[in-house]
Amino acid sequence: MNKLEAIQQRIEAERRKLNEMETTYGLLHPKVIRQSMKLDTLINEYTKELSLRSNPFES
Repeated sequence: MNKLEAIQQRIEAERRKLNEMETTYGLLHPKVIRQSMKLDTLINEYTKELSLRSNPFES
């Protein structure tokens, strides 16, 4: 498994967790917001890795 695939799996797991938390606590609960931010960070990591692969001269 390469790095992009690993990040994708983490994103899917964190997205499922976010959906469960939203159902339990509601959309504006601090736990849900923190989980959403965690998911955003993973998505940003994935996008950065994808960008580096498409343009290897960019750091």
